[in-house]
Amino acid sequence: MTGPVKNLTVGITGASGAIYGVRLVQELLAAGHTVHLIITEAGWQVFHDELELDTSDRERLIAQTFQGDRPGRLHYWTLRDFSCPAASGSHRGDGMVIVPCSMGTLSGVAHGASGNLLERVADVCIKEGRKLVLVPRETPLNAIHLQNMLTLSQLGVKILPAMPGYYQKPRTLDDIVNFVVGKTLDALDIPHSLFRRWGE
Repeated sequence: MTGPVKNLTVGITGASGAIYGVRLVQELLAAGHTVHLIITEAGWQVFHDELELDTSDRERLIAQTFQGDRPGRLHYWTLRDFSCPAASGSHRGDGMVIVPCSMGTLSGVAHGASGNLLERVADVCIKEGRKLVLVPRETPLNAIHLQNMLTLSQLGVKILPAMPGYYQKPRTLDDIVNFVVGKTLDALDIPHSLFRRWGE
């Protein structure tokens, strides 16, 4: 499935569920989109702990795991590199996804902290009225988490918890991951065929 080529930022934090972020970037690049990728230090740790990826050579991991032979353009930015185009409101990006989104990052975004590149790009999306999708992966949620989500939702941010549906009768872990990633692509208005829709 195809659609207009988009220029998007994807942030991956240290919340459990790093596979969602990896799969999303792979799907975006496979469809020919441009991705500005930001990974927190905790995110790198989760790559190692959950996905058992060798993170000793980060550039190689990004080239092999994310880019591979996918035709889209991938740009990786560290948390302190504010030369990233998406850090400026004059950059004509199409939006941002933080997946998975930790409660710490969600709090920073909700309060306009802009303490690192990830939070700054999210702040730019809010102030410029661009798409911002947060995929929190935490349970249970306390009142602070819920209040921060409400604050962001009232600002037009899409809160898309990593809650897979089961009506498509998933048979593998990939099926569950694809459902969440597919819903994220839906929020970005990007066509995909990652799961069977209700009634199909």
